[in-house]
Amino acid sequence: MSSTHSRYASGYLVRAAVSAPSVYNTQPWAFVMDDDGQGLELHADPARRLLVRDPHGREMVVSCGAALFNVRLAMRHLGFNPVVETFPCPADPTFLARVMWGAYVRPGLDEQDLFEALRLRHSARGPFLPDPLPAALADELGREARREGARLHWIDDSAGRRELAQMVRAAEDVHRTDPAHTAEQTAWTWRLARARRDGIPVHTDGHHPDSVPFAGRDYADLTRMFPTPPRRWTGRSGRVAVLSTDRDDRSAWLRAGQALERVLLHAAAQDVMAAFHTQPLEIEPLRLRIRRTLSAGAFPQMILRLGYVPYVRSLPRRRVTDVLAREARTS
Repeated sequence: MSSTHSRYASGYLVRAAVSAPSVYNTQPWAFVMDDDGQGLELHADPARRLLVRDPHGREMVVSCGAALFNVRLAMRHLGFNPVVETFPCPADPTFLARVMWGAYVRPGLDEQDLFEALRLRHSARGPFLPDPLPAALADELGREARREGARLHWIDDSAGRRELAQMVRAAEDVHRTDPAHTAEQTAWTWRLARARRDGIPVHTDGHHPDSVPFAGRDYADLTRMFPTPPRRWTGRSGRVAVLSTDRDDRSAWLRAGQALERVLLHAAAQDVMAAFHTQPLEIEPLRLRIRRTLSAGAFPQMILRLGYVPYVRSLPRRRVTDVLAREARTS
């Protein structure tokens, strides 16, 4: 492949990759284009790791895994099988994967649908519409997670949902009163007067973070001004699930991110969006409790609410030129 074609192809893959979700919209990934045009490298960007919320880098790797799935999907959209080598350089823990161009195989209709959903998928917050998720879709999402080596545990019984909501509430209360957590969240939050291509704009919060039983993060500092939400939607939380893996190492985290993105895109193709609640997964005793009581002994990697939304708001993304380099990065 010529250098011109290599740059174009790498840019095409990265444009798909950067639409992936990430914690605080940190977009903690960096890409390196192979000089010989054989593929693309995915690196974690340690400068974007959340030292307080994510000290071990688990959520950073999960976010990068979602971007990796999008790279694979974009390759399939072009008709090539991605050949993925994970953690190709043990001496560099930030070098997560190398994706190479495989043989030409016409993409399937399901892969095309997932690719089209890249522009549809957005993170949700607050209450969902009252329309329930079809049971068939829930089964499909479970199968999609298993295709990437993860499991989706639906929390449908009232006792389980109440227990999980209480843990989200407890963790969020801890974070809101912890100055270090508050400072880190504030650093990744911005207002229109100082617009950025990453982080969370406060105007995306259209609802009080406590308006549903699963407490949300308070990006706009609404709980200080309004300790009690003006309205609560107790029956509008959507369907709740825990995404988990059988192990809890970097390989499992990368796998969880790919499973997460596959699930999210399959849902978005059906006009279903997801809200994320990772607060109790950031407090080890609560994460252990979820593992023991709600995920059948598997390691929980993400807590989701899925449902139909009245509207979506997209978050900003960095430019391809901000995240794509032509030479190897060092950790």
